[in-house]
Amino acid sequence: MFGFSLGTYLAMAWAFVTVVFVVLVIWRSLLGMKEDDQIFLDEIEDGLAREQREVVARLKRITKYVKGFGFASAGLLLVILALSVVSALSRSDV
Repeated sequence: MFGFSLGTYLAMAWAFVTVVFVVLVIWRSLLGMKEDDQIFLDEIEDGLAREQREVVARLKRITKYVKGFGFASAGLLLVILALSVVSALSRSDV
């Protein structure tokens, strides 16, 4: 296509996955700032409790994606490193 090698395509995929991973981690931490460990509410403040449950549900949903993109980023990095080692060993005179 453009003369890129497999390693170049893998590096671009790794960069994309890693950027998405970092954005998700930042987003999760920003949402987590609104989450409290304990809240004490009476019946009048039921709206605050509902909002807190929504925040916790969002955090759980985002955490799944953070784990997935984190594992994908680490996996792609390991594949890139393995291909680099194999390429270096095939070029050596050993």
